[in-house]
Amino acid sequence: MTSTTSAPRLEKITPGNFEAATGIRVRPDQEHAVSPVMQSLAEAYVHPAGVAWPRLIVDADRPVGFLMAFFDIDWRGDGTVLRSGLWRLNIAAGEQGHGYGRFAVESVATEIRRRGGKQMYVTWHPGPDGPEGFYLGLGFRTNGETSGGQTVGVLELDLEID
Repeated sequence: MTSTTSAPRLEKITPGNFEAATGIRVRPDQEHAVSPVMQSLAEAYVHPAGVAWPRLIVDADRPVGFLMAFFDIDWRGDGTVLRSGLWRLNIAAGEQGHGYGRFAVESVATEIRRRGGKQMYVTWHPGPDGPEGFYLGLGFRTNGETSGGQTVGVLELDLEID
């Protein structure tokens, strides 16, 4: 982490930190791979209560990123498969490489475990400029599925994150 006197934390999105959350910007070369925070918040709003879990990642008093998890989403749209995982991860351009992405993934894994989940899902844009190496390095494994043209990865939560 960049700070030795504080640890990152998650904050609910509130009127008081809304502008900080929507001000999070990834590097320009990553913009094609992740939706802006504003779109994520709009998506959270239109889903049933409890499905989306948007959070601002803060270190000391500095906003460094945004994540949105999903809980028990109807994966196939027919009620047969419910999944939980990381929906969005936006680490601010100048804050990348300091462990905030790992913190975000670990935080979502902890919340899924707390809710009784055994697996954590994530999707990513394939290709050399995508985050595949990051997710595979944390222990996610591809499962052969795609969703909206993105690779689906799964992490077994009975294992610790690498």
